[in-house]
Amino acid sequence: MIQETEGRIITRTSIVIMIWNVFLAVIKLLAGILGKSSAMISDAVNSISDISTNVVVMISGRFSHKGRDDDHPYGHEKFDSMVSILLGVAIIITAFEIGKAAVLLLWGYFFQNQSIAPPHYIALFVAVATIVIKEFLYHYTKRNAKRAASPSLDAQAIDHRGDEIASAGAFIGIGGSILGIAFMEPIASLVICGFVMRLGIRVIMTGISQVVDQSAQQKTIDDIVAIVLSHEEIQKLDVCRTRQFGMKIYVDLEIQVNPNLPLFEAHEIGERLHDEIEEKIPDVIHCMIHINPGIEK
Repeated sequence: MIQETEGRIITRTSIVIMIWNVFLAVIKLLAGILGKSSAMISDAVNSISDISTNVVVMISGRFSHKGRDDDHPYGHEKFDSMVSILLGVAIIITAFEIGKAAVLLLWGYFFQNQSIAPPHYIALFVAVATIVIKEFLYHYTKRNAKRAASPSLDAQAIDHRGDEIASAGAFIGIGGSILGIAFMEPIASLVICGFVMRLGIRVIMTGISQVVDQSAQQKTIDDIVAIVLSHEEIQKLDVCRTRQFGMKIYVDLEIQVNPNLPLFEAHEIGERLHDEIEEKIPDVIHCMIHINPGIEK
């Protein structure tokens, strides 16, 4: 069986997500209109925005996994990180729109004597179905994000969780409204807005950390240091630098070896260390090793 390329995984996953989002957008819009539920209509708008971000992810998947060229000697993977930032912005904009609609409803209800009609049970059923489908899509997307090393797919997975929270809030609001507490629906929408906004900020910060060459997680650094120190020929680790490049990691090391070793042997030590780090830590895309003279033995 031929192993899928990262770009193909991203494209296939994005198509599956898009199909489900189109389905959810249609049934939520119908349920919102037929069930007279403002919360469900807002949730449908959320799904429609998800469809547009799916298209962006598919495009970024193709660009970010292009091979290296003369103008981009380190590849195009940061393009994917930039898409993660755009996705985070899209999530925040959606949250703002949900919150604004809820505030207008509450203002009309409390200060302008406007009534809020209770929704139909169909909206409640669709909210439950949405939560179940989004939980499935979260695990499906998260798994493929790891396989493809794609920050934009990872952002999509986080977005699914945000959609789950939105649908759970819609469920509570619709249920409360049906039971006679009319303002429960817009209040639930405001709470949802806060959760979704927080998720959007988290996605943006993840993308930014990958663009500005943030160091790898401490566990990864500790694993690299342990591998270096396991080689008896290496006298000391002088420098260990890491930087994230998309969801991949670049490593720069400076090690000390016996200065009396022939150049060939010192080079072989560096090669063995290089190969072991890249083999044992799959996220490391490249390891650069500089050899310094140590103590004579």
